[in-house]
Amino acid sequence: MKLNEGFMNSMHKVMALLRNGSPAEATEAIQRALRGEEADDGRAHEAPATAPTPEPAPAPAPASKARTFKRTDLDVEDRGHFTTRSCANAAGMREYRLYVPSGYRDEPLPLVVMLHGCTQDANDFASGTQMNALAERHNCIVAYPIQPQHANASKCWNWFKPGDQERDKGEPSLIADITRDVMASHRVDPERVYVAGLSAGGAMAAIMIRAYPELYAAAGIHSGLAHGAAHDLPSALAAMRGGKRKGMKMHRAPTQAPERPLIVFHGDADKTVHLANATELVRGFDVEASVQRHEAHAAGDGHACTVRHLKSARGVDAESWTIHGAPHAWAGGSSRGTYTDPAGPDASAEMMRFFLAHPRGR
Repeated sequence: MKLNEGFMNSMHKVMALLRNGSPAEATEAIQRALRGEEADDGRAHEAPATAPTPEPAPAPAPASKARTFKRTDLDVEDRGHFTTRSCANAAGMREYRLYVPSGYRDEPLPLVVMLHGCTQDANDFASGTQMNALAERHNCIVAYPIQPQHANASKCWNWFKPGDQERDKGEPSLIADITRDVMASHRVDPERVYVAGLSAGGAMAAIMIRAYPELYAAAGIHSGLAHGAAHDLPSALAAMRGGKRKGMKMHRAPTQAPERPLIVFHGDADKTVHLANATELVRGFDVEASVQRHEAHAAGDGHACTVRHLKSARGVDAESWTIHGAPHAWAGGSSRGTYTDPAGPDASAEMMRFFLAHPRGR
């Protein structure tokens, strides 16, 4: 069926129904959309945080051109260099923002690849996560691949499409080539390359760490979903609700022993992506080393959270942070970005700590 504006409007209504706890009505709306019937009046206008319908990708464009934004264009930590570059392969072309810290010299630095959520862009994500400020503090390079609207109407990474879930295909191949592009043009320590994301970006980060274990040393996933959680739009919506809708079987990838460390954050008040997805992400990390409970500060400037320290049978580490009372938003993020919860804990700082403690091969 042709993917048009009417279908997109129907999907926005479905998201609103799911958030309002009306799974039966949402199911009917999906069925109407698949029959080509548009949503009725009163549909929700809030952009969904994960899985709208994609539009055809453009033809590939020339790779690796760079331009520098004016300082007034930046609403992020900008003591280093924040530029826009592009990378192309047979799957298409993607631009990305690249932050190189002011301390960059000849010593190979860690690289963190950050994948934004739906309706976001690289500047928004950098502002919200404040990862560039951490890059200055820890002397790291940060890359922000950009999902354009022509690839997905809400600028979501297409984590739910089979063609964008495999190594050397679709969007995973583009993100991997962006990573390699940065490694080729800058001095990057190949043992300290990491990938992280929020929501749809988190779901894509889960795909990347599974598909490219030789490229990424560890992954950070905030409010995301596991690789193989969906194979189309209806199953994506079911996965986002925790896989509990009647009549909808969950599509799950076969259990595979985790090869790389993983840190996961998820709010237990998330109305967009159910907390059950955090449990699914750490499936395979079966040995529980310890559980920590952090209470909110007395001044009320943070959420209480429970942190599970896990290991796989092969000794691969994982941390799973359940943030009590937190919504679908980056914990500890700046209000200058969208989908942030300034209350904390500081997910960016904890991810950076975890990453730097887990170089590849150690």
